[in-house]
Amino acid sequence: MAMTKPKKLYPMKEACNQTGMAYETLKYYCNTGLIPNVKRSANNRRVFDEHDIAWIKSLTCLKKCGMTIEEMKQYLAYCLQGPSSIPIRKVMLRRKLAILEEKKKEIQESIDYIGWKQNFYDEVLAGKRPYVSDLLPEYNDDADNT
Repeated sequence: MAMTKPKKLYPMKEACNQTGMAYETLKYYCNTGLIPNVKRSANNRRVFDEHDIAWIKSLTCLKKCGMTIEEMKQYLAYCLQGPSSIPIRKVMLRRKLAILEEKKKEIQESIDYIGWKQNFYDEVLAGKRPYVSDLLPEYNDDADNT
């Protein structure tokens, strides 16, 4: 009969190191029930196995996606229901994805503007084009190069 290898358990600090989560955040997530079935060591300290670490990393991603604590709790509740809740989880994630795509578009527009502006300034500094500004009348040639 094969013996099962005991699961490696990580204390809070190591779980934080592996997930990049702040200690107080992990403690809060545990206290609010976002990490189900939290295990305790012999001295009653929280410990986490590989499955917990993976879930904590998922929570970090969900937070970065803009999920509130309540949304993450709802998502967890759906996850705990098993495969039957996959369709509703997909809907939740699709909504977050749409918001992220819009933010991505806004960020790209900002990046493009800064790139254009840097190029404009480089050309002015290199003497390749005159400086124009909508803000300073003495540099206004009716061009849109503020």
